Amino acid sequence: MKLISKLMLGAAALALSSAALQAKELTFGMQDNEVSNVYRGAQAFQEKLAEISGGEMTVKIFPSSQLGDFKAMVAQVQAGELDMVMTGYPDMSYVIPELKLIGAPYVVRDFDHLQKIVAGPWGQKMDEKFEAQGIELLDTWYYGTRQTTSNKAIESMDDMKGLRMRTPNVPFLIAYAENVGATPAPVAFQEVYLALQTNQVDAEENPLPTIEAMKFYEVQSHIALTNHFVASSAVQISKSVWDGLSDQEKEWVQTAVEAGGDVSDELTFKAEKDLLETFKERGLTITEPDLEPFRAAMKPYYDELEAEFGEGSIAEVIGD
Repeated sequence: MKLISKLMLGAAALALSSAALQAKELTFGMQDNEVSNVYRGAQAFQEKLAEISGGEMTVKIFPSSQLGDFKAMVAQVQAGELDMVMTGYPDMSYVIPELKLIGAPYVVRDFDHLQKIVAGPWGQKMDEKFEAQGIELLDTWYYGTRQTTSNKAIESMDDMKGLRMRTPNVPFLIAYAENVGATPAPVAFQEVYLALQTNQVDAEENPLPTIEAMKFYEVQSHIALTNHFVASSAVQISKSVWDGLSDQEKEWVQTAVEAGGDVSDELTFKAEKDLLETFKERGLTITEPDLEPFRAAMKPYYDELEAEFGEGSIAEVIGD
């Protein structure tokens, strides 16, 4: 009997030990590829989470739109098929319309300004709207300031007229193209290079690190520093998954996500500083048009937003 008892106790201890060794794996989908700064940030998140949890929690990353575009991945998170997703923060305006306000071109001055908005009263209201969609917003990472590339020089806003400009299928970037005189042409992110190469579109707009990572410089000859939109990536997790974590696990995930953001942000700021010279060396022409006409051209769009969300709604976002 004593031998049987010892064997039973040993088996129970082994079972508990095996259970402890089974890591809780989170799945994380993103559109960006493996050379992007946000992917490197995601890797840093992955490494930090494994480190601080002692291997109890891990992350499996699915880059390069392996699981579909951002809307498809958000739907998977909402359906419980994917744990985490990275999208542009205001890109979520298709389910949270108020995010169009922070996406409006020239509303956000820089990333510091954006972080203050997201952490402030308006951003906290948006957090509640994310939760209503079954999503918990964990952090926002700097994605870069969007510039305009083309195959002709853009010296002024007049040069935008008639350009077929690829934009994401999001309202505020479509509005940018329309209001400055271009013709917006929404094209899926992974298809942009081919669309530029085959002249389906003449121009596109993205942060400099994205232009580098996606090699758009190979099929465009000019970059205009239009600075029309400060882009950020929102790291999100399924609310049901989040609510199912212990307080300790939540702390691990939050700490690791923020560590990943620090890595991504540092890489992006450095890249923006260095890439203009790199692009010049590759033969691209850099122009700096007067941006006041660009800003003024957005007023009709601002008026549309205030008609939708109320007078003073943009001022509430800006917070000045």
